[in-house]
Amino acid sequence: MTEALMEDLDIAVLLPCYNEAQTISDVVAAFRATLPMARIYVYDNNSTDSTALRAALAGATVVRERRQGKGNVVRRMFSDIEADIYIMADGDGTYAASDAPELIRTLITEGADMVVGTRRGVRADAGRQGHAFGNRIFNTLYRSLFGNDFSDIFSGYRAFSRRFAKSFPAVSGGFEIETEMSVHASRLRLPVAELELDYGRRPDGSHSKLSTFRDGGKILWMFAMLMKETRPFTFFGAISGGFLLASLIFMAPVLVAYFETGLVERMPTWVFSLVLMLISFLVFSAGMILDSLARARAEQLRIHYMNLPAGHAGHRHRTPATQHPAERPRAA
Repeated sequence: MTEALMEDLDIAVLLPCYNEAQTISDVVAAFRATLPMARIYVYDNNSTDSTALRAALAGATVVRERRQGKGNVVRRMFSDIEADIYIMADGDGTYAASDAPELIRTLITEGADMVVGTRRGVRADAGRQGHAFGNRIFNTLYRSLFGNDFSDIFSGYRAFSRRFAKSFPAVSGGFEIETEMSVHASRLRLPVAELELDYGRRPDGSHSKLSTFRDGGKILWMFAMLMKETRPFTFFGAISGGFLLASLIFMAPVLVAYFETGLVERMPTWVFSLVLMLISFLVFSAGMILDSLARARAEQLRIHYMNLPAGHAGHRHRTPATQHPAERPRAA
């Protein structure tokens, strides 16, 4: 892609930040140098340091999001900003701004709605081997549950089309938002691509906000909720199978004794096993009904997605009605 073509695109760089004063100035400057035609937004998520001030001095448009959590920030960014292409990265300097043009080029040439910059050096993330192990486990689990579209669901370096940004529900509140993005794309079978990129280390004094075990538990819960919402037949079918198995385990000795003696010697156990089987049938029925509803919801999401303009080219003139509130001229 030529630089002239990039200049015809309305590109927004979105940087969600929480206490990244040490790195945000360099990150904003790097994106300004790499994509001089792009608008750069820093969404400050209740930082207690000088992140917002340093971002503003570096030339970014700074917006404060008071609801804590990356998911809340992403939902606000996608709602606020109008653009042809969105680039989302972190403010900690681990993603190279120089890779942004390649993400944009891949988004356009592949006709994709989302390009994920997979992390080549993720194991070096501040020396957190627990994070690297968790990445492997959760990526494997994702592929087994939702499909093989992605190999790094936790990457925060992504390029999006306007179609994706404006059709993405964004219901999660925390950093699980990347998982939700991936499931949304897989669920609607959107065109996606991956691009392997180098992943840097945080500078000395900058620390990861993630907790290996606490946040790992949140991700597992998010996986379960996404399964319930997007694949209810599989989710409730597994629960139904568990109740059915328990019912058969309790029922077996009662049936053996009955066939040997002709008597039901353990009536409470027999009644309990029948209750478990009844619950199994009820859960299975619920799964079938919710699966039909989930399919109807996916069809509605797909129709909404299809109603949005296709393509990435075509620069939009930003009138006061479409500008971000921070960019609109003030009344005299």
